[in-house]
Amino acid sequence: MNFGKKLMSVFSSAAARPPKTGPRVGGNEAATDQALVKRAKAGDKRSFDLLVLRHQNDILRRISHFIRDPMEAQDVAQETFIKAYRAIGSFRGDSAFYTWLYRIATNAAKNHLLAQSRRPSAGDGVDAMEAEQYAADSKLKEKATPEGLVMAEELKRIIFQTISALPDELREAITLREIKNMSYKEIAIAMDCPVGTVRSRIFRAREAIEQKIGILLN
Repeated sequence: MNFGKKLMSVFSSAAARPPKTGPRVGGNEAATDQALVKRAKAGDKRSFDLLVLRHQNDILRRISHFIRDPMEAQDVAQETFIKAYRAIGSFRGDSAFYTWLYRIATNAAKNHLLAQSRRPSAGDGVDAMEAEQYAADSKLKEKATPEGLVMAEELKRIIFQTISALPDELREAITLREIKNMSYKEIAIAMDCPVGTVRSRIFRAREAIEQKIGILLN
């Protein structure tokens, strides 16, 4: 079985599994990734299979932000992992493996659309799950009273709408920081821009969100 077919079987076997949240870059998962990458670079294909299983749902969600057709998104996700497998020897570990993989996935999705003379979907934004996670992580989280639950739902709705309406570069930066828990350096690598630019984008995104939810919380 060649690697492409094997990778497809890995995707198929895990298709019914519930999606995982984004990896906590810099934590234990990143450290475990480092060990798996080391073994994969030494020729252990099973270790790379484990990396695929760990990150496939999150990578598929990222690609689906650009490509709405599920079958096309699956194809590009598979392409992403094949490219990563072939290039694993050149991965130096300057960033977390997920950051490196995220960038490959983003480029693969954009190249796929360019090849078909298509633009990213206007709906390319955070989904309801990400908005809920952002609200849950917020310091403004309310207690689980009936009034608090209503406010929490309204808070998620406003966050979802506000982040989705942000310019692409602000939306991506705030999602990587607040949802994926990436460091500024990791985000700079993923977005291919200076750290100072990342800080500016995140500040502007947070400012826009705070302005919207401030009315609700005052």
